[in-house]
Amino acid sequence: MLDFLDFSFLDILDIILVAVLLYYTYKLLRGTVAINIVIGIALIFVIWKATQALHMEMLSGILGYLLSGGVIALIIVFQQEIRKFLLMIGTNNLTNKRGFLNQLRFLQTDLNTETDTDTIIKSCSTLATSKTGALLVIERTNKLDFLVSTGDKMNAQINDAIIQSIFYKNSPLHDGATIIRDNNIIATRVILPVSENTKIPSRFGLRHRAAIGITEKTDAVCVIVSEETGEISYVKDGGFILYKDEEELLQLLRHDLSS
Repeated sequence: MLDFLDFSFLDILDIILVAVLLYYTYKLLRGTVAINIVIGIALIFVIWKATQALHMEMLSGILGYLLSGGVIALIIVFQQEIRKFLLMIGTNNLTNKRGFLNQLRFLQTDLNTETDTDTIIKSCSTLATSKTGALLVIERTNKLDFLVSTGDKMNAQINDAIIQSIFYKNSPLHDGATIIRDNNIIATRVILPVSENTKIPSRFGLRHRAAIGITEKTDAVCVIVSEETGEISYVKDGGFILYKDEEELLQLLRHDLSS
């Protein structure tokens, strides 16, 4: 009855691989509503395995049909998350040294992002003072090359003056999003996919909806300055991340770009 407790090397390897898969699934879904659904499915799966081990045929059969029959429904529910997961696996960032070490976090010692986060937050603070709208999309592991073609390509190192000039109200480059890769601005006037989430409060405009849209589809993070209120927003994984002050926002940005 308790034969399943006999462990072999392959059983241990199987458990380790499943643990790694669960970790990356949690990392992908962390902070989203979908994590609650995954937890529910995981509990049902554990109960199903327990009923199988205890030879509770009727209950295990019902749960088995429930899990197997819900695969198509899960694909529909998690289509955005599945897309992000496949992008994360297929990203060509794994071919470069920094991207590879970012994936193997346990090998990191003092590996920090090269992006000048201080300048980004300082520039956004200045823009917020004058209520100048801005949308900065900061690339992480998922390449955003598919968006660059929708705007104007650029190859300029981040500094306060260039960010101010891009989003100056009379500048031809201020409309749309600006994409940052490492410590370089690679494109301006980029058109982003707008989120279709109906739960976004009506007070948020097109910039905020675009930021939510791109972070739903990729692992990029966005910093937005509201043209109406001058408020600085931080968006990650399709949702707003709350913070107390600019120092905490800076720490959040540093942490997300180094993980």
